[in-house]
Amino acid sequence: MTGPEGNPPPVIVSCGEPAGIGPEIAIKAWTALRDTLPFVWIGDPAHLPQGAPHRLISDAAQAAQVAARALPVLAHRFPAPVRPGQPAAENAAVVVAVVARAVALVQSGAGAALCTAPIHKQALHEGAGFGFPGHTEYLAHLAGDVPVAMMLAAEALSPPLRVVPATIHIALAKVPRAFTPALLRQTVLLTRAALQTDFAIANPRIAVSGLNPHAGEGGAMGHEEIAWMLPLLAELRGEGLNVSGPHPADTLFHPAARARYDAAICAYHDQALIPIKTLDMAGGVNLTLGLPFVRTSPDHGTAFDIAGKDIADPASMIAALRMAAGLGARRSQMKAC
Repeated sequence: MTGPEGNPPPVIVSCGEPAGIGPEIAIKAWTALRDTLPFVWIGDPAHLPQGAPHRLISDAAQAAQVAARALPVLAHRFPAPVRPGQPAAENAAVVVAVVARAVALVQSGAGAALCTAPIHKQALHEGAGFGFPGHTEYLAHLAGDVPVAMMLAAEALSPPLRVVPATIHIALAKVPRAFTPALLRQTVLLTRAALQTDFAIANPRIAVSGLNPHAGEGGAMGHEEIAWMLPLLAELRGEGLNVSGPHPADTLFHPAARARYDAAICAYHDQALIPIKTLDMAGGVNLTLGLPFVRTSPDHGTAFDIAGKDIADPASMIAALRMAAGLGARRSQMKAC
């Protein structure tokens, strides 16, 4: 699908929590990319840094004509003033509404992909009764309650690192009950499909980490690996998947280990996110697997402590935009074939 003068649809960016660094990194990303990667920011223009060059548009298709000179903005007004670092309860419902509007644009074909600026989950829960643990689960709901997984990708590393936590935004005490054979199977299949479709890897190599220290060490430190993980992975290999493990998580992320797989699946959130944020905090990208559209996000939060100080690093937002545009174009080409 193309817009006026044959321009492809732009990436759609939801503003996220306006009291965080979202508005700042949006304008910094536009400054770096301009018309080389047109994107549309949905939010309240009053939240952008003072003097930031922006242009109100009425249609996402106008982005390509505007992006060289100003950030294209689809205005979405917020009811309460914004103070950096201090989310307002009155704005919480509008943050959620902007995400829904952005998804609708992408699903309609007006946007090539979705890139979401960070939200603050506590602020949304308290201010809007937000009933989802995070962005990932809400997007799955908007897409029709489809099964999803969260991938964090650092493509600039050598070798690249892509990690997928099987359980996401739940308390650590709940992980052993939530981490089931059915969930791990679903996560492996979603990961393989994404690597084949979005990363053009025909036969993806997938490494699975153990749940327990040292992958249970033969049962001395836990039994899940022996009881069901080893049999499940053998079953998946019998179905033709190139999957290995369970591996000790503490030796899975150094360069030599990363060279042996295309993505690593971990049992829980921190097991996956700590290594990627340690190795490439600035360049990591959050990618939602399983959605019928492309969604990326910078691999960081709202950073209330530095909001409004003009010191936020836009590198992860820029990487997220580039990945969104690339994957969106690839999916568009596949549909056209």
